[in-house]
Amino acid sequence: MENSKKKNFFQVFNDFFSYQEKTEYDFTVPEKADEKKENDLNYEDETNKKINEAKNIFPSLSVNLEYMKVRYNLLINSDIVIREFTLTARNKQYSAFLLYIDGMVDSKLINDFVLEPLMLKNRANLFDNDETKVVSEAITNNISVRRIKKFNLLDYIYNNLIPQNSIKKVQKFDELISGINSGNCALFIDTLDTAFDIDVKGFKQRGVEKPNNEIVVRGSQESFSENIRTNTSLIRRLVNNENLIIENIDVGKLSNTKCAVCYMKNIANNDLVGEVKFRLNNIDVDYLISSGQLEQLIEDNGKFSLPQLISTERPDKATNYLLEGRVVVIVNGSPYCLIAPGTFIDFISSPEDLNLKFQFANLLKIIRILAFIITLLLPGLYIAITNFHQELIPTELLFAIVASRESVPFPIIFEIFLMEFSFELIREAGLRVPSPLGSTIGIVGALILGQAAVEASIVSPILIIIVAITGIASFAIPDFSLSFHCRLLRFAYIVLGYIFGFLGIGIGLFIHFLVLATLKSFGYPYLQPYVPVTRDYKGFLLAPAWKREHRADFLNTKRPNKQNKISMKWKYSNNK
Repeated sequence: MENSKKKNFFQVFNDFFSYQEKTEYDFTVPEKADEKKENDLNYEDETNKKINEAKNIFPSLSVNLEYMKVRYNLLINSDIVIREFTLTARNKQYSAFLLYIDGMVDSKLINDFVLEPLMLKNRANLFDNDETKVVSEAITNNISVRRIKKFNLLDYIYNNLIPQNSIKKVQKFDELISGINSGNCALFIDTLDTAFDIDVKGFKQRGVEKPNNEIVVRGSQESFSENIRTNTSLIRRLVNNENLIIENIDVGKLSNTKCAVCYMKNIANNDLVGEVKFRLNNIDVDYLISSGQLEQLIEDNGKFSLPQLISTERPDKATNYLLEGRVVVIVNGSPYCLIAPGTFIDFISSPEDLNLKFQFANLLKIIRILAFIITLLLPGLYIAITNFHQELIPTELLFAIVASRESVPFPIIFEIFLMEFSFELIREAGLRVPSPLGSTIGIVGALILGQAAVEASIVSPILIIIVAITGIASFAIPDFSLSFHCRLLRFAYIVLGYIFGFLGIGIGLFIHFLVLATLKSFGYPYLQPYVPVTRDYKGFLLAPAWKREHRADFLNTKRPNKQNKISMKWKYSNNK
């Protein structure tokens, strides 16, 4: 009896607390619900497929109208405008309609240069007689020649009735829709299997302003904007040569983002140009919004944090690299362009270097190299010296360091990580808050928090000096991406210095240089002209302007020389 009671108790306990999956339910599920849902999805997919399969424009206006209504979801889209009207051509009337996106077009252009000449009766489209031919006369050697051409409605509208400077005949729906999405309007006419893509862009856009991040003293004060045609015009105005080629490539299956590939036909290496276009044409993504996304999609090796393409907002910097034989890629909607290939020297150079005398420019370049080394290694060297190599520190300084850390209860690795994280936090907060408050946050964070941390014996004063010098040095690196690379690897060198001392930092430098030596940008070694050594290119330090005779020979340009051996002929003339 006791065993049965125990069994009953445990059985009741298990039934009450344990979970058992039910096999019978009180409610009912409609039969074949999943099949119905799947059939609905298949029907929707087939409908969309049939819509997208219609590639060529139909000669029937009503069919084109229904197709465009479905393609643009006119029942739910509020900014798609369709204007149906009747046009007059040679005293005959034809049904037509315009389609455009409200907010992206200039209504005045549509009214004055599209609708008015097509709808109103004037000498261009009104004749008293029912003429079906266009007759032209020409007099050659006193002989009158009459040329008779059959009347063609398409050519007549294109040549006579639409006084717009940019208009294209289109027979494919995809090409026409791409133009509409970029701010054009589409004109469909009954009985024609060809539509007109008319340029009437009028959306708001930012003008040419001063550079915000690449500021120079003696250089140009113009920067790129978000409009691709504004950016290409800035480059073309500076190059001022007909050999400048600008090719458009669409990237993104949904966004169809226009990318402009710019290069000098008589200078750039054909293999480099072909490689850039090959990578752009073989990007399979749904959308592309910025040049930062494109940079990650076309760089050789995305596993390393080192920048492999030059990014700039300055037209003069892009033009200079363009004339040196490189390729510039501009992305519509992004105020930054990409320059390929990029080498390590390019990321520690500034646009200001070419505007200064070579002595000043070389001094600044040496300062930037020192800033790069300080940003990367100073905290790691400090922690390695204080932990393993105290004999390298002068005795008085060693006593000062020990005395400053006497009241600090935390190990040095904790101190340095705390201060580095605080500095990065202050830097990020200064970027994200409104600009009037950015400098205030920097001052408050640097002075008040640092002083409070010292007085509270959380960190030592000399460590604050180390972190401050490291942070200031990071601001001296011209390229934003290279500065990020140094900030990231700085923590790795701190850990190596804390665990292994100078040996760990040496191993880290060896691996770092090994990565630099093996990295390539569009097939070009990253450390050129030093690894491998090239013959004619001077490299890091700038020569005087009159001695810069050669382009970078590792680019294998079509014009190796960019100036004569004697460029200052006013000074070194044969007549003198």
